Amino acid sequence: MVFDSTASLGDTSPLPTALVTGATRGIGRAIALDLGRTHHVILAGRDQAALDALAAELTSASTWAVELAGDEPLDGFLSSVPEGGLDVVVHSAGVEDGGAVADTSRAVWRSVYEVNVVAVAEVTRLALPALRKAEGTVILINSGSGFAAGPGGGVYAASKFALRALADALREEERANGVRVSSVHPGRTDSDMQRGLVAKQGGEYDTDLYLAAHDIADAVRLVVDLPHTAVAEVVSVRPLRKV
Repeated sequence: MVFDSTASLGDTSPLPTALVTGATRGIGRAIALDLGRTHHVILAGRDQAALDALAAELTSASTWAVELAGDEPLDGFLSSVPEGGLDVVVHSAGVEDGGAVADTSRAVWRSVYEVNVVAVAEVTRLALPALRKAEGTVILINSGSGFAAGPGGGVYAASKFALRALADALREEERANGVRVSSVHPGRTDSDMQRGLVAKQGGEYDTDLYLAAHDIADAVRLVVDLPHTAVAEVVSVRPLRKV
């Protein structure tokens, strides 16, 4: 289903187009709202009602309700891509699950990798012809866990290490095609996922120790707005205060 809230910005030239996965919550929502100031945004998420509500807040948007895990085709966004190509893809959707390696089943490993790695690779593969046409930018929202892993966090961290490897390989493969690839690694960010993680660990949640979602949206904006002769290959964003 596509919800189109396209409107004029007082300019007859078409808006550049951005696809944002995980667009209805947390970091993804903040990124979608920010990019919506300058782009037509294809909003991807699981909840059609939430997607429609967010689309109504933007000047120009369409929606793509999709389940990234499983065998459903992941090409539904292509119907919203204009002839000029796709300017930006932001992979913000992600899941956190698992505990100690000794206590984590094969099913959990598979479910985390399915969303955090496999779906990212597949959506990117399908988007590449349109990205090449526009000489677009791919941004993979990673994590501090993409640099270091700790006890009980092996599943999530392993998926984020894999995501960083995917970004590194893709960057070099697509450089000659004019496609820029960036990894953005947020530190602790105030979100439902972070609250759930702290609760699972039995800790106390102090919002003063966390980044805000709009901080990551600002980092993504920096990556997008760089002159096309430059690429921010890895952007690491950390809270100023430490635990």
